[in-house]
Parts: sequence; C-alpha cells; structure tokens
Amino acid sequence: MKNAVIGNNKQKANLIVLGAVPRLLYLLQQETSSIELKTECAVVLGSLSMGTENNVKSLLDCHIIPALLQGLLSADIRFIEACLRCLRTIFTSPVTPVELLYTDATVIPHLMLLLSRSLHSQEYICQIFAHCCKAPDHQTILFNHGVVQNIAHLLTSVSYKVRMQALKCFSVLAFDNPQVSMTLVNVLVDGELLPQIFVKMLQRDKPIEMQLTAAKCLTYMCRAGSIRTDDNCIVLKTLPCLVRMCNKERLLEERVEGAETLAYLIEPDVELQRIASITDHLISMLADYFKYPSSVSAITDIKRLDHDLKHAHELRQAAFKLYASLGANDEDIRKKIIEAEHMMDRIVNGLSETSVKVRLAAVRCLHSLSRSVQQLRTSFQDHAVWKPLMKVLQNAPDDILVVASSTLCNLLLEFSPSKEPILESGAIDLLCSLTLSENPALRVNGIWALMNMAFQADQKIKSDILRGLSTEQLFRLLSDPDVNVLMKTLGLLRNLLSTRPHIDQIMSTHGKQIMQAVTFILEGEHNIEVKEQTLCILANIADGTTAKDLIMTNDDILQKIKYYVGHSNLKLQLAAMFCIANLTWNEDEGRKDHSAEFRSLL
Repeated sequence: MKNAVIGNNKQKANLIVLGAVPRLLYLLQQETSSIELKTECAVVLGSLSMGTENNVKSLLDCHIIPALLQGLLSADIRFIEACLRCLRTIFTSPVTPVELLYTDATVIPHLMLLLSRSLHSQEYICQIFAHCCKAPDHQTILFNHGVVQNIAHLLTSVSYKVRMQALKCFSVLAFDNPQVSMTLVNVLVDGELLPQIFVKMLQRDKPIEMQLTAAKCLTYMCRAGSIRTDDNCIVLKTLPCLVRMCNKERLLEERVEGAETLAYLIEPDVELQRIASITDHLISMLADYFKYPSSVSAITDIKRLDHDLKHAHELRQAAFKLYASLGANDEDIRKKIIEAEHMMDRIVNGLSETSVKVRLAAVRCLHSLSRSVQQLRTSFQDHAVWKPLMKVLQNAPDDILVVASSTLCNLLLEFSPSKEPILESGAIDLLCSLTLSENPALRVNGIWALMNMAFQADQKIKSDILRGLSTEQLFRLLSDPDVNVLMKTLGLLRNLLSTRPHIDQIMSTHGKQIMQAVTFILEGEHNIEVKEQTLCILANIADGTTAKDLIMTNDDILQKIKYYVGHSNLKLQLAAMFCIANLTWNEDEGRKDHSAEFRSLL
C-alpha cells in the first residue's frame, strides 16, 4: 500500500474510497499490533494525507487526529515521528480546523516534552505550532506552556529545517503581541540575545527564506514596541533586507512577502518611511511589480510561469500596500510615488480589479495619497479619480467601504476640485446610507464626509443634507455610543449652522429639536471635547439674527452657559464666553435687553 500511493493521488483516492482509512486507524490503535505495524500504518496515513484536500477531509471524518495524538504516548521514537509527520501534514492543510490542536489541554504540554526526543520531532512540532497559531488566544496558550523557552535553543540547531521551523514559530508568536515580543527581547541563547540571533539570520549568505522570516520576527517585535524604530537592527539591518526582497531578481512570493512585511514595518513611522523611500530606488523598483510577468520574461520553467501568471495579482496588491505605507505622512514621498510611471492609471485600474484584496490595497494607496492637498488639486483631478471611487462605494465589502469612504472624506474637503462633481453624482444619499450602518467606522466616515461637504456650502446643499439624513437620524447619531460618531455629528451641525441666513433658516425649521439635543449633551456624561463642540454650536446659533431668541428665551440653556463660564476647564470657559459675546453683539435695538439679562445672570 505504501509503495502504491507514494506520489499517486489517484491511488490515494482509490484506497480511501475502498475504506482503507478506518482499517489502518484500527490497526494503529490496537494494543496487539506490533510497533513496526503501527509505524507502517502511520506512514501510509501520512502519505494519504499528502494528497488532495478531499483526502484530508476524509481522514478528518475518520477522526484521525485523536488516534495520532494517542500514538504520541508511545515510547518508540520511530512511531512517534511517523505520527508527528502525519499530524504535521494534516494540520498544515487549509481544510483542517486548527482548534483541533487545542481541544485537549494535555496535548501542548506533551508536545513540549517530545521536543527533546529527536531532530525530526523538533522540526514537525515547530511546524505544527507555526501553522496552528492563528489568533491571540493561540499565542497565549503556547506562551503560557513555555513555548519560547522550549524552542529558543532550536535556533542554533545543527539541522537547517529545525532552525527554520523554530524561526517561523517565533514570527507567528510575536505578531501583534506585545507580551511575547517583550519576552523575546530578553531571551538568551548560548549567551546571545534573541534579536542578535535574528540579525545574524538576515545576512546575505543565509537562505532567502531564513532572511525573510528573521526580518518578519524583528518587524513584529518592532511593531509590538519591544524594539525601537530607530534601533540599528531595524534601520540598518531589517529595513534594507526587506527592500532587497523587492528586487525583480527575487521569486514572486519573496517579492510579495518582502513588500508586505516592509509596508507593515514602516506604516506608523515617518522616519522609516523616508529611509525606505531612498533605499535602492524602492519607489521605481515597485513599478516593476505591475509589469510581471512580461512577454519577454526570463522565466523558462513553464510551471513557474504558469504559477506566476496566476499569482501576479498578489504582486500588485503588495505594491499598493507598500506605496500606501510609504506615502502615509510625507508630502515629498507622495509626489515621488505619483510621478512613478502610470501610477494614477494603475491605481484607477486597481479599483476595478476582480480580486477583492487588490481593490482594497488600491483604495488604501489612494487614501494615503489623498492626504496631499497638492495631489487633490492636480493628479486626482486630472485622472477624475472620484469616478471609479464612487463606483467602488456602490457595492463593496465593509473593509473596502471603510477605506473608500475615508478617501471620499478627503476628496470632499473645500479646496478639492472633485467636491462639486462628487456632489452632482448623488453622493449625499450614499453617505446618508452609510450613517445607518451597524459598522461604527462606516457611520463615522459617512457623517465625516457630510461634515466636509457642509463646510462653507450653499443653502441648497445644506438643505439636501438635512433632507437626506432626516431629523430623526441626525438626532439618533447625537446619541450614538461611539464618541467619534458623536463628534463628527456635532461637527456637521456646526458646519450646517454657519452664516446668519443659514442659521436662521435651519433653526426656524429644526430649532426645537436642536435645542433639545444641545441640552441633552450638555447634561450628559461626555468628555471635554464633546461639550466644547456643543457650546460652539450654541455660539453659532447665537450668531443668528432670529435664532438667538431660542437661547435667550430658554432659561435652562442660559443657566448652562453661566455654569460653563465658571468651569475649571479653559476650553469650556472660552466656548461659553464665545456664546455670550455672540448673544450680546447685535446691531438691533434689543441688544441692551440681552446685555442686561447677562449682567443679572452673571
């Protein structure tokens, strides 16, 4: 059986259909079976698991994992290795639920004990851990069982495969995990700190896979805060190594991983973005990601060419991600990116790609570049970027909608030439519908874009916003549990209530509800910023000609203004004084009455 199924998926499927798996598992678990027979059964099962995903599903349906885990209790190392090899293959299959490793609390501690048995057991166990560590709770379980201490010494193993799997294990443990990362910084292996060992693995004479994985470990530790962004091991070692991986001489998957890891490393740090942008002509190097594989490709291996054609979209996705990180803060870098050949055309094309991941990365890139005032006025207008962006917003998954609506917020700023055509294309209804979303990020962006739209807008646009949003929804947003939604809604109200004729007109139709909302917020348990914005709205109302009467005839509001004039916080004091200044400053004959009223009040 073993010889028949090796390298033959058809034979593997035939044996599974004929019911070989339950019989093999029965023999594997029988106490009367010799250790040689059990080992042979585990080897055949291991070979069957290397077939198609359907093969693995069939093995899982026969409860192979508990049987193999039971086999690990044996004293015979050859049998243990055969069981581990099969478990490794099954757990690395995409159809296997990783939770199966954590169901029995005794499994992880036992695997830790088996690490000392042989090189093969070390390799397979590290590989299982690396593949089954998919979430923070998995990291915590492994960390609490001493995985760091148990596999650290394997980084200096005589076996390259063991070193490599241990390294991969550390990369998944450190990802987005400050607790693990802080521990790794201080771990000693043969008198050397772990980060120093990782740096040695970045050297050019090491295999590419090792360089990349070591760079990931250092990147994740840096992002988790255990290594400073200006540390030499990041600036002089990790960053240049990742830029090297973006070179067109590297394999497709290496270029993808290199660019995506570099994007993650530099994302929050402007200095790293500047260093990366001038390292090895990175910006122009990324332009090659869109030309691959070309008709004159140097790939002679047909299988490799076929593979790369199917995965070329991953290169475009990685390039967009890295461009987005590079241009996140610095205006000069954004200019260089946009000046790269056909850059805006590539982004526009990326917005309509079939791959959701490429679309998301293209929108992220656009969002990053849209932070530039100059580019909003020039390149964005020249390429009418708002058109494909509006199309993306019509029907997209939430993760794309969040970034696309953030970009739209920037395109609606008053100095953006795109603002008018976006308005004419029916954006108000679209943005109003976003404020109804269950996703707080979409509600924030919807209301934020409307706030930008209302800034210094004419009366018609303001009326359209109020009509599209409806009074009920506006006041629902004012009691939203998300403070960002509340702040942007107050910002929208403040922008709607600007210039006297607009203030008087809006307050004549919505005055009662707005005054109720203002009272409700000033009485509530809100932070200083929320109350300051609310007092600024009152100050805008006070600037109206007829609207101010709604304040002057409301004793409750007047008492609140008086209270905030004497508040210990300077911002709230100033905002309250601003209200009084606007209420008393008037050219009409009623001014003396208002001043007198405030004198008696204060």
